[in-house]
Amino acid sequence: MRGVIRDARGLNGAWTKFQRHEFPSPSPDLARFVAKFWVVTWDYDEPYRQLVVPYPKVHLTFRDGAAVVNGVCGGHRIKVLEGRGGVFGVEFRPGGFRPYLGAPVSTIMDRELDAREVFGDVPTEISVESVERFLRERLPEPDPKADEAAEIVAFIAARPEIARVDLLAKQWGTSVRGLQRLFAEYVGIGPKWVIRRYRLHEVTERLARGAVIDWAALAVELGYADQAHFARDFKEMFGEPPTHYAERY
Repeated sequence: MRGVIRDARGLNGAWTKFQRHEFPSPSPDLARFVAKFWVVTWDYDEPYRQLVVPYPKVHLTFRDGAAVVNGVCGGHRIKVLEGRGGVFGVEFRPGGFRPYLGAPVSTIMDRELDAREVFGDVPTEISVESVERFLRERLPEPDPKADEAAEIVAFIAARPEIARVDLLAKQWGTSVRGLQRLFAEYVGIGPKWVIRRYRLHEVTERLARGAVIDWAALAVELGYADQAHFARDFKEMFGEPPTHYAERY
């Protein structure tokens, strides 16, 4: 099975004819919690199936008068965009949503919930200024554990040699179980998933640079028992097997 059939409007930069993206940075007092804001507008004559690839981050989105919180998703999703529209999003740092949620972030994994369940009233006029004011009025106390979770995720992203949780625990001076508890509470998904997410991202970067891949050797390099397990995880993240993804490069 080839998985997701990619719309030609999403390949080789063609999407830029139909979508516009902006990524405003948060004010310094919110940067401990918020990674960035994002604004997407689109104009499609025919419905477009947007592939959304997961990262270990919670999002708060405003669209068509509704506000929703999206927990970390374990695999790719498809969002259908049609006509003219837009969405305003808040991307929280890994760990940064836990102080707002007041509960383990793993409790909202793979869930979309009405933002009023977390925040109460939500703004109706949406802009960077209004959303920052909204978040600032509910600003939680700093949480050192949230900061630690963000630091560990950044460490994983920056260190390609980290392919296993036990290696991460050794580098960080903690136990595997301690990492698992911290990630369940603050990140919303386990450290094994986060490691593999960033290592698979590096695979797509290699393909984009035109690298020729020895898939069996790569699977071993990334800490997989065999190539089949690697291919399964890649498809779960990106919607298609790695060999089919590579064909487009």
